[in-house]
Amino acid sequence: MAASVAAAVSGLRRAIRRSPSWLGPSPRPLSSEPPPTQATAVRDAFLSFFRDRYGHQLVPSASVRPRGDPSLLFVNAGMNQFKPIFLGTVDPRSEMAGFRRVANSQKCVRAGGRHSDLEDVGRDLSHHTFFEMLGNWAFGGEYFKVEACSMAWELLTRVYGIPEDRLWVSYFDGDPKSGLDPDLESRDIWLSLGVSASHVLSFGPQENFWEMGDTGPCGPCTEIHYDLAGGVGAPQLVELWNLVFMQYNREADGSLQPLPQRHVDTGMGLERLVAVLQGRRSTYDTDLFSPLLNAIHQGSKAPPYLGRVGAADEGRTDMAYRVVADHIRTLSVCIADGVSTGMSGAPLVLRRILRRAVRFSTEVLRAPPGFLGSLVPVVVETLGDTYPELQKNSAQIASLVSEEEAAFLASLQRGRRIIDRTLRRLAPSDVFPAEVAWSLSMSGDLGLPLDLVELMLEEKGVQLDSAGLARLAEEEAQRRAQQAEAVEEQGLRLDIHALGELQRRGVPPTDDSPKYNYCLLPSGSYEFGPCEAQVLQLYTEDGRAVASVGEGQRCGLLLDRTNFYAEQGGQASDRGYLVRLKQQDVLFPVARAQVCGGFILHEAVAPECLKVGDQVQLHVDKAPLTPEQLQVVESTVQEAVRQDEAVYMEEVALAHTVHVPGLRCLDEVYPDPVRVVSVGVPVARALDPASHAALQASVELCCGTHLLRTGAVGDLVIIGERQLAKGTTRLLAITGEQAQQAREVGQSLAQEVEAATERLSRGSRDVVEAQRLSKDMGRLTDAVDTAVMPQWQRRELQAALKVLQRRANTAVRKLEMRQAAQKTQELLQRHSEGPLIVDTVSTESLSVLVKVVRQLCEQVPSTSVLLLSPQPLGHVLCACQVAQSPTPAFTAEAWALAVCSYMGGKAWGSRVVAQGTGSTADLEAALSTARAYALNQL
Repeated sequence: MAASVAAAVSGLRRAIRRSPSWLGPSPRPLSSEPPPTQATAVRDAFLSFFRDRYGHQLVPSASVRPRGDPSLLFVNAGMNQFKPIFLGTVDPRSEMAGFRRVANSQKCVRAGGRHSDLEDVGRDLSHHTFFEMLGNWAFGGEYFKVEACSMAWELLTRVYGIPEDRLWVSYFDGDPKSGLDPDLESRDIWLSLGVSASHVLSFGPQENFWEMGDTGPCGPCTEIHYDLAGGVGAPQLVELWNLVFMQYNREADGSLQPLPQRHVDTGMGLERLVAVLQGRRSTYDTDLFSPLLNAIHQGSKAPPYLGRVGAADEGRTDMAYRVVADHIRTLSVCIADGVSTGMSGAPLVLRRILRRAVRFSTEVLRAPPGFLGSLVPVVVETLGDTYPELQKNSAQIASLVSEEEAAFLASLQRGRRIIDRTLRRLAPSDVFPAEVAWSLSMSGDLGLPLDLVELMLEEKGVQLDSAGLARLAEEEAQRRAQQAEAVEEQGLRLDIHALGELQRRGVPPTDDSPKYNYCLLPSGSYEFGPCEAQVLQLYTEDGRAVASVGEGQRCGLLLDRTNFYAEQGGQASDRGYLVRLKQQDVLFPVARAQVCGGFILHEAVAPECLKVGDQVQLHVDKAPLTPEQLQVVESTVQEAVRQDEAVYMEEVALAHTVHVPGLRCLDEVYPDPVRVVSVGVPVARALDPASHAALQASVELCCGTHLLRTGAVGDLVIIGERQLAKGTTRLLAITGEQAQQAREVGQSLAQEVEAATERLSRGSRDVVEAQRLSKDMGRLTDAVDTAVMPQWQRRELQAALKVLQRRANTAVRKLEMRQAAQKTQELLQRHSEGPLIVDTVSTESLSVLVKVVRQLCEQVPSTSVLLLSPQPLGHVLCACQVAQSPTPAFTAEAWALAVCSYMGGKAWGSRVVAQGTGSTADLEAALSTARAYALNQL
């Protein structure tokens, strides 16, 4: 008996540890219960239960855009908005400080960041990027385990009527390493509530101990699971509800200390609960999704949805149904909460979600262009009563989705052309070059997600160079993570030898006079003159002059003339792109321009081959608006809001609008009569040419719906900008309470920048501290780039952080050079003159290790050097440089690869210098491998 029970428990442990897949191929009900309860009633019953029966305050869902929390891309749990209470940082004057018993239904998005379900959506029957989390909380010991468990059991069994024998519970089994005893209190509570002892399971900290992060409030949790099998065969358990009892605080040293106040934090996914109550094996078969699935069927050319997965899902049709249904819910909720698509952070994730939905809707479901926007009203109909911001912003959501869909389809078409052109040059057995795939994704104008590029190749039966792609991704991650490695140190430069060769050849300095060829248009925007140039020389990343560069290669371009401003005098360089003449659809993004001895070097990425002698055309990215201009626009609108002016609307003959001063877009097609909207001035007066009233007011031709008074806006903050076309910039703004929240975020980040400035002014004592400070600057820059905050303030903080980052990098570089010089002298004292120096060096930084190698080779030019630096947990850093000679015996890249491969790692570099990483417990064996390889080549 004991053995059979142990085997059953072992199987249940495995089942609970796996994410619930709900892979049932059929939408058949689990039982012949009465007609299923609607999702709206399920949600309302939860909230009413805690409000009416147990006195909980109902709190509205927070925006899915985190408020003042740069650590999150999206709100991903019901507890996010209550973090100040858990962390003890809540403002005692705020409403939140008075919370004791609270319940709500929280909008959650798990896409990107630490918790992301994006890649799983569509592949099974349960994952979602957007879901609703039902939760109840007790703060400051208002109630604890007994009450929380009793309330949950009562709601599930008596209100929702779930049979008790289909519910299982788990509790914390203790953790001897942390000195934590089993949570027998929770076990006994469940037994006292009537849960069968065979349905009460215990697990360790991985399953039943919840932590907010590496530090902070935490505690044991107890989970309630539902048995899909219903007693027929082995139990099939899915988690329904997690009850967390916050009793401890995880300190910086890893120890646990009891909290001064205990809290209850619970969360139950609405979609999963509704599936259980409606007797469905899939959350997609509930009334939360069925209206969307029906609308998708009606609006596309796809067969009806059948709920299939895996190999049974021919053509991935049902997967496409689930992807589109899930993603349009996420898009609608995010846009309603002020998250727009963009190029970094949460906006970039949202753009990826939208493009994934477009891909499946057009190519799998064969839906017409504009289809996604037509689904927004269905989302509003199913969720709008609970979340009124969806109703309020439905037109804006549909418009933005449709615009982004059209833009992506155009980018997709260009991407296909580049892929097809590349495939025509490949042999049948060749893999698709990683560099081309990477350039497709990194080109700012195409921006195709890498997973989408892989999918497009998979459909053509072509294998992508995955190893090469992983290498490129790793290099990009290293470039982003190692902020201490200054751009000037490892970037593309013309050194003294390159400059001497150019002068010897009589190459004239770059003509950059076209950089002043711009003018101010009447609209207030700047027009940059065209600039055509010839490629005079190309350089690889390690500074070698070459006649051509290949696909995906990062390179330096020397042109005979340029209209790019090169970085100097405190002014940042221009960014933009260049194209070859007569091939306008292949863009070569230019990240920056540097001046070196009168020559201007353009740092670019080549999506295709580029050769010396090619004729190119340069395009400078125009700045949208200055911070001062943004503030003027913002304050102008705010003044109109404060004046609470009336908004007048009237239909008039189209001919009467021709002479209205300052009226825009008269070259467009309008109906006759046309609807005229005027702010603060009656339409008749605005149309009177003699009054000139239209010059002091906003007068537009528009058939849309409008506010009746400007004061209804409440407040306005410009949070973003996007150049749509030449001379036209779209400003993204938020209003009302969201505007105030954006100001709070901006103020918080401004204080962090001020604190970072003070830290930098105090200086750093060692390399590690300086590197940490530099990385903190990088993280703060990312936060400023992605936060929802006033755009003018973002621009100012970005400029300040750029200066701070440069200062921090300079400090790191000086400390690293000082430390490298010291290590170099120590090594020279240990090694006599010879062809090789192979040794270990103690340093925390690969950057310092590379500098030691360089300094050694400068002092003993005839010597090849390879150094290893042991790191914690058996990791090892590697750097090497080979002695330069007309016919070198071997390359640094091959040397590093031999040693790092021995250590199970990777290496990268050039013929002269290289670096890498690996892991080994036997450092002497790695050194012997390095010596043996070099001696065999000499």
